[in-house]
Amino acid sequence: MLAITETAAAARELPLYLWLSPAFPVGAFAYSHGLEWAVESGDVVGAESLLLWLGDLCDRGAPRTDAILFAAAHRAVAARDWRALSEANVLAVALAGSGERRLESTAQGAAFVVAARAAWDCEALAHFGSNDPVAYSIAVGAVCAGHEFRLATALPAFVIALFANLVSASVRLSAIGQTDGQRVLAALLPRLTAMAAEATNAGLDEIGSCAFRSDLAALKHETQYSRLFRS
Repeated sequence: MLAITETAAAARELPLYLWLSPAFPVGAFAYSHGLEWAVESGDVVGAESLLLWLGDLCDRGAPRTDAILFAAAHRAVAARDWRALSEANVLAVALAGSGERRLESTAQGAAFVVAARAAWDCEALAHFGSNDPVAYSIAVGAVCAGHEFRLATALPAFVIALFANLVSASVRLSAIGQTDGQRVLAALLPRLTAMAAEATNAGLDEIGSCAFRSDLAALKHETQYSRLFRS
Protein backbone atom coordinates (compact mmCIF):
# COMPACT_ATOMS: atom_id res chain seq x y z
CA MET A 1 0.00 0.00 0.00
CA LEU A 2 2.85 2.37 0.86
CA ALA A 3 4.51 1.69 -2.49
CA ILE A 4 1.28 2.52 -4.33
CA THR A 5 0.94 5.79 -2.40
CA GLU A 6 4.54 6.78 -3.11
CA THR A 7 4.10 5.96 -6.81
CA ALA A 8 0.96 8.09 -7.00
CA ALA A 9 2.73 11.01 -5.29
CA ALA A 10 5.63 10.75 -7.74
CA ALA A 11 3.23 10.68 -10.69
CA ARG A 12 1.50 13.84 -9.47
CA GLU A 13 4.85 15.63 -9.50
CA LEU A 14 5.71 14.77 -13.11
CA PRO A 15 4.65 18.23 -14.39
CA LEU A 16 7.59 19.63 -12.38
CA TYR A 17 9.99 18.16 -14.92
CA LEU A 18 8.09 19.83 -17.74
CA TRP A 19 8.21 23.20 -15.97
CA LEU A 20 11.98 22.94 -15.48
CA SER A 21 12.78 21.60 -18.93
CA PRO A 22 14.23 23.74 -21.75
CA ALA A 23 10.88 23.33 -23.54
CA PHE A 24 8.99 25.38 -20.93
CA PRO A 25 8.69 28.93 -22.34
CA VAL A 26 10.58 31.03 -19.80
CA GLY A 27 13.52 31.86 -22.08
CA ALA A 28 16.18 30.42 -19.77
CA PHE A 29 18.38 29.74 -22.81
CA ALA A 30 18.87 33.50 -23.25
CA TYR A 31 20.70 34.00 -19.93
CA SER A 32 24.20 33.00 -18.81
CA HIS A 33 24.30 34.51 -15.29
CA GLY A 34 27.47 36.40 -16.20
CA LEU A 35 29.24 33.34 -17.61
CA GLU A 36 29.59 34.98 -21.00
CA TRP A 37 31.85 37.62 -19.50
CA ALA A 38 33.67 34.99 -17.45
CA VAL A 39 34.52 33.14 -20.67
CA GLU A 40 35.46 36.35 -22.48
CA SER A 41 37.76 37.44 -19.65
CA GLY A 42 39.47 34.06 -19.35
CA ASP A 43 38.08 33.14 -15.93
CA VAL A 44 36.37 30.09 -17.43
CA VAL A 45 38.47 28.30 -20.04
CA GLY A 46 37.49 24.66 -19.70
CA ALA A 47 35.82 22.03 -17.56
CA GLU A 48 38.09 22.47 -14.51
CA SER A 49 37.65 26.23 -14.26
CA LEU A 50 33.92 25.94 -14.97
CA LEU A 51 33.56 23.43 -12.14
CA LEU A 52 35.32 25.82 -9.78
CA TRP A 53 33.12 28.73 -10.92
CA LEU A 54 29.87 26.79 -10.55
CA GLY A 55 30.98 25.28 -7.25
CA ASP A 56 31.44 28.77 -5.84
CA LEU A 57 27.97 29.72 -7.08
CA CYS A 58 26.55 26.68 -5.36
CA ASP A 59 28.25 27.40 -2.04
CA ARG A 60 28.26 31.21 -1.98
CA GLY A 61 26.40 32.66 -4.95
CA ALA A 62 22.98 33.80 -6.09
CA PRO A 63 21.70 30.23 -6.79
CA ARG A 64 22.00 29.42 -3.08
CA THR A 65 19.93 32.53 -2.33
CA ASP A 66 17.41 31.48 -4.97
CA ALA A 67 17.09 28.07 -3.32
CA ILE A 68 16.31 29.64 0.05
CA LEU A 69 13.77 31.98 -1.55
CA PHE A 70 12.17 29.06 -3.39
CA ALA A 71 11.73 27.26 -0.07
CA ALA A 72 10.27 30.39 1.54
CA ALA A 73 7.71 30.76 -1.26
CA HIS A 74 6.80 27.09 -1.04
CA ARG A 75 6.25 27.28 2.73
CA ALA A 76 4.20 30.47 2.42
CA VAL A 77 1.82 28.96 -0.15
CA ALA A 78 1.54 25.70 1.76
CA ALA A 79 0.50 27.73 4.83
CA ARG A 80 -1.70 30.02 2.70
CA ASP A 81 0.30 32.94 4.09
CA TRP A 82 -0.05 35.34 1.18
CA ARG A 83 1.65 38.19 3.01
CA ALA A 84 4.74 36.04 3.54
CA LEU A 85 4.69 35.14 -0.15
CA SER A 86 4.56 38.80 -1.14
CA GLU A 87 7.36 39.74 1.26
CA ALA A 88 9.58 36.92 -0.02
CA ASN A 89 9.01 38.10 -3.58
CA VAL A 90 9.82 41.72 -2.78
CA LEU A 91 13.03 40.58 -1.11
CA ALA A 92 13.94 38.32 -4.04
CA VAL A 93 13.58 41.15 -6.55
CA ALA A 94 15.48 43.58 -4.33
CA LEU A 95 18.41 41.18 -3.93
CA ALA A 96 19.28 41.27 -7.63
CA GLY A 97 22.76 42.75 -7.68
CA SER A 98 22.62 44.30 -11.15
CA GLY A 99 20.18 45.28 -13.88
CA GLU A 100 20.86 42.12 -15.85
CA ARG A 101 20.44 39.88 -12.81
CA ARG A 102 17.10 41.53 -12.13
CA LEU A 103 16.07 41.02 -15.75
CA GLU A 104 17.21 37.38 -15.64
CA SER A 105 15.03 36.70 -12.61
CA THR A 106 11.94 38.80 -13.31
CA ALA A 107 11.65 38.09 -17.04
CA GLN A 108 11.74 34.36 -16.39
CA GLY A 109 9.40 34.79 -13.43
CA ALA A 110 6.85 36.69 -15.51
CA ALA A 111 7.07 34.15 -18.34
CA PHE A 112 6.65 31.28 -15.89
CA VAL A 113 3.55 32.87 -14.37
CA VAL A 114 1.98 33.44 -17.80
CA ALA A 115 2.60 29.87 -18.95
CA ALA A 116 1.49 28.37 -15.64
CA ARG A 117 -1.74 30.36 -15.62
CA ALA A 118 -2.52 29.11 -19.12
CA ALA A 119 -1.90 25.43 -18.50
CA TRP A 120 -1.28 24.76 -14.79
CA ASP A 121 -3.34 27.35 -12.91
CA CYS A 122 -3.59 27.31 -9.12
CA GLU A 123 -4.67 29.64 -6.33
CA ALA A 124 -1.14 30.87 -5.64
CA LEU A 125 -0.92 32.47 -9.08
CA ALA A 126 -3.82 34.77 -8.25
CA HIS A 127 -1.60 36.49 -5.69
CA PHE A 128 0.88 37.77 -8.26
CA GLY A 129 -0.18 41.10 -9.74
CA SER A 130 -0.19 41.33 -13.53
CA ASN A 131 2.19 44.32 -13.52
CA ASP A 132 4.30 43.48 -10.48
CA PRO A 133 7.78 41.96 -10.93
CA VAL A 134 7.94 38.32 -9.87
CA ALA A 135 11.25 36.58 -9.17
CA TYR A 136 11.66 33.26 -10.95
CA SER A 137 12.52 31.35 -7.77
CA ILE A 138 9.40 32.69 -6.07
CA ALA A 139 7.11 31.90 -9.01
CA VAL A 140 8.28 28.31 -9.34
CA GLY A 141 8.30 27.67 -5.59
CA ALA A 142 4.79 29.07 -5.20
CA VAL A 143 3.33 27.03 -8.06
CA CYS A 144 5.00 23.85 -6.84
CA ALA A 145 3.34 24.33 -3.45
CA GLY A 146 0.09 25.32 -5.14
CA HIS A 147 0.02 21.92 -6.83
CA GLU A 148 1.10 20.22 -3.60
CA PHE A 149 4.49 19.11 -4.88
CA ARG A 150 6.78 18.16 -2.02
CA LEU A 151 9.50 20.68 -1.24
CA ALA A 152 12.00 17.86 -0.81
CA THR A 153 11.39 16.86 -4.44
CA ALA A 154 10.79 20.25 -6.05
CA LEU A 155 13.74 22.20 -4.65
CA PRO A 156 16.53 19.79 -5.76
CA ALA A 157 14.96 19.63 -9.23
CA PHE A 158 14.88 23.44 -9.39
CA VAL A 159 18.52 23.75 -8.31
CA ILE A 160 19.73 21.11 -10.76
CA ALA A 161 17.82 22.81 -13.60
CA LEU A 162 19.50 26.14 -12.80
CA PHE A 163 22.95 24.64 -13.05
CA ALA A 164 22.12 22.53 -16.08
CA ASN A 165 21.21 25.76 -17.86
CA LEU A 166 24.55 27.32 -16.88
CA VAL A 167 26.41 24.30 -18.23
CA SER A 168 24.36 24.52 -21.43
CA ALA A 169 25.36 28.19 -21.76
CA SER A 170 29.01 27.21 -21.33
CA VAL A 171 28.70 24.65 -24.13
CA ARG A 172 27.13 27.24 -26.43
CA LEU A 173 29.96 29.63 -25.57
CA SER A 174 32.41 26.91 -26.66
CA ALA A 175 34.10 26.97 -23.26
CA ILE A 176 33.52 23.20 -22.97
CA GLY A 177 32.12 20.36 -25.04
CA GLN A 178 28.94 18.45 -24.37
CA THR A 179 30.68 15.48 -22.76
CA ASP A 180 32.68 17.71 -20.44
CA GLY A 181 29.39 19.43 -19.60
CA GLN A 182 27.99 16.16 -18.34
CA ARG A 183 31.16 15.49 -16.36
CA VAL A 184 30.83 18.88 -14.69
CA LEU A 185 27.20 18.23 -13.77
CA ALA A 186 28.04 14.78 -12.42
CA ALA A 187 30.80 16.25 -10.26
CA LEU A 188 28.49 19.02 -9.01
CA LEU A 189 25.49 16.82 -8.23
CA PRO A 190 26.43 15.91 -4.63
CA ARG A 191 27.04 19.58 -3.81
CA LEU A 192 23.79 20.66 -5.47
CA THR A 193 21.72 18.12 -3.56
CA ALA A 194 23.42 19.09 -0.30
CA MET A 195 22.78 22.77 -0.97
CA ALA A 196 19.12 22.08 -1.75
CA ALA A 197 18.76 20.06 1.45
CA GLU A 198 20.28 22.89 3.48
CA ALA A 199 18.06 25.49 1.82
CA THR A 200 14.92 23.44 2.49
CA ASN A 201 15.01 24.37 6.16
CA ALA A 202 16.81 27.71 5.89
CA GLY A 203 15.09 30.95 6.84
CA LEU A 204 15.34 34.25 5.02
CA ASP A 205 17.79 35.50 7.64
CA GLU A 206 20.24 32.86 6.40
CA ILE A 207 20.47 34.46 2.96
CA GLY A 208 23.92 35.74 2.13
CA SER A 209 26.37 35.54 -0.75
CA CYS A 210 29.99 36.40 -1.43
CA ALA A 211 30.59 35.32 -5.02
CA PHE A 212 32.14 38.67 -5.87
CA ARG A 213 33.64 37.65 -9.21
CA SER A 214 30.24 36.38 -10.41
CA ASP A 215 28.57 39.64 -9.38
CA LEU A 216 31.31 41.56 -11.17
CA ALA A 217 30.75 39.41 -14.27
CA ALA A 218 27.08 40.40 -14.29
CA LEU A 219 28.04 44.07 -14.20
CA LYS A 220 30.77 43.75 -16.83
CA HIS A 221 28.49 41.86 -19.17
CA GLU A 222 26.21 44.89 -19.45
CA THR A 223 28.83 46.65 -21.55
CA GLN A 224 30.45 43.63 -23.20
CA TYR A 225 30.97 44.37 -26.88
CA SER A 226 29.87 41.10 -28.45
CA ARG A 227 27.15 39.09 -26.68
CA LEU A 228 25.06 35.97 -27.24
CA PHE A 229 23.18 36.18 -23.95
CA ARG A 230 21.06 38.75 -22.13
CA SER A 231 23.02 38.32 -18.89
